[in-house]
Amino acid sequence: MPFRIFCRVLGMVLCSTALTVYFASHSVGTVVVTTLACSLLLQVAYFAGVLFLIWRSGCANRAGEMAEHFGSSKDLGFQPPDHDELTSESADLLQNQMLAISLLLP
Repeated sequence: MPFRIFCRVLGMVLCSTALTVYFASHSVGTVVVTTLACSLLLQVAYFAGVLFLIWRSGCANRAGEMAEHFGSSKDLGFQPPDHDELTSESADLLQNQMLAISLLLP
């Protein structure tokens, strides 16, 4: 977003906040305090957004470095598990759980 558009949007937000507070309270002091609070809140939100983007880009960079470091799964000799093997393991686990439950019941 260009700087001029950013300044216009910021000015519109602060002016609309000031007008809303003035029409609600009819107090210039309240308008000044509320507008400053709104400005501070916008700055904190902007700073938090920048920190989030830096954190996210750091996570993406680390993931890319780990992928380069370890290489592809074929280089490591990784084989995906067989579907039949997974099915038999889950059936055994279910049978063991049912046995444990039946031992708990009177």
